[in-house]
Amino acid sequence: MTAPLKAIDSSADLAALMGDLARAARAAARTLALSSTEQKNRALDAMARAIRADSASILAANAEDVAEAKSGGANAAFLDRLSLTAKRVEVMAEGLEIIRDIPDPVGAVTERWTRPNGMTIERVRVPLGVVGVIFESRPNVAADAGSLCLKAGNAVILRGGSESFRSCRAIHAALTQGLREANLPEAAITLVPTRDRAAVGLMLAGLSGNIDVIVPRGGKSLVARVQSEARVPVFAHLEGLCHVYVDGAANPEMARSIVLNSKLRRTGVCGAAETLLIDRAAWAQLKPLVQTLIDAGCEVRGDAATQAVDARVKRATDEDWDTEYLDSIIAVKVVDGLDGAIAHIDQHGSHHTDTIVTDDPDHAQRFLSEIDSAIVLHNASTQFADGGEFGFGAEIGIATGKFHARGPVGAEQLTSFKYRIHGTGQTRP
Repeated sequence: MTAPLKAIDSSADLAALMGDLARAARAAARTLALSSTEQKNRALDAMARAIRADSASILAANAEDVAEAKSGGANAAFLDRLSLTAKRVEVMAEGLEIIRDIPDPVGAVTERWTRPNGMTIERVRVPLGVVGVIFESRPNVAADAGSLCLKAGNAVILRGGSESFRSCRAIHAALTQGLREANLPEAAITLVPTRDRAAVGLMLAGLSGNIDVIVPRGGKSLVARVQSEARVPVFAHLEGLCHVYVDGAANPEMARSIVLNSKLRRTGVCGAAETLLIDRAAWAQLKPLVQTLIDAGCEVRGDAATQAVDARVKRATDEDWDTEYLDSIIAVKVVDGLDGAIAHIDQHGSHHTDTIVTDDPDHAQRFLSEIDSAIVLHNASTQFADGGEFGFGAEIGIATGKFHARGPVGAEQLTSFKYRIHGTGQTRP
């Protein structure tokens, strides 16, 4: 069993502590940027073995976190995000192996051309440097973020939520073991060893220029704070207000399957559907869909048309169309065709993930072209908004902005680029 790092709870000078961690991470980033693919993969392989070997200690630490959260009154959705099982620990280890096997983005030449003067110009992928990841309840983020940053040649500073503090320490111990086995600096994956919330503020300020980008993973209040206070670039989404639009040309059985999966597979993930829009032309499907959702334990809040089909439907308020429930609740609205659906999503969506269920290829193409979200789907569940499902191995977040990275942020998205120019003595006249 690997030994978790020693916790520090505000007794030390926090600014000095964070400064030391950041400087060590910067030094580690310089080493990682020049590390071979083989060495990084060796570390990832060793991390996966350590996660499996330490499964019992990871689960024991998580049980303490869950017990503390329960005593504090955490709801079921929060507990689901926080909880680890033997299967989830195994999935964590498998994720490390998948990342090990994806192509190394560092050093890849994405474009090459020759100028009339004979100079050859290349655009090549390079690491970002030091990534700061601030997350809340999901302890698996420590493994996902640590491994993806490593693969992309970045050092990472992880600041987990106080609720998952013990779990993150146990997972981080396994990651550190993997770094040691591959002879890579342990500071390549750093876990902030304190629950002191002031550590977040110090990271957002950039730690004297030692953090190059911040990635927040958590609720609306965390992401809003990061976007408001950060003095370094941010990869973030504020909310996952995801929509399923059932078109008049939808296959009823497909619609039922996609709606149920989009909402209820895991209600606490950012790709869970929060609003169901149904074409007025698909009226015959409205009642079965609503009944199926309610019978599956989902609370339905609907407009007048939706309330009319089942007395169990609660009246939706204006606030419901703008709410990320992260729970077994969905807002349902009848719209006037594709134009109505696009207008609603344009007004209320968060540019995260939206899907259309239809057998009409023209309707599908319009939806995919006109909905301005990071991820748009046709005849598939919104819960595919996941870096693992994209073949990235994992993700450290879904970016809904339009600069640099958009959608799942995997290893490739954790790189930038530089230009390399090869000359033969050219000078500029």
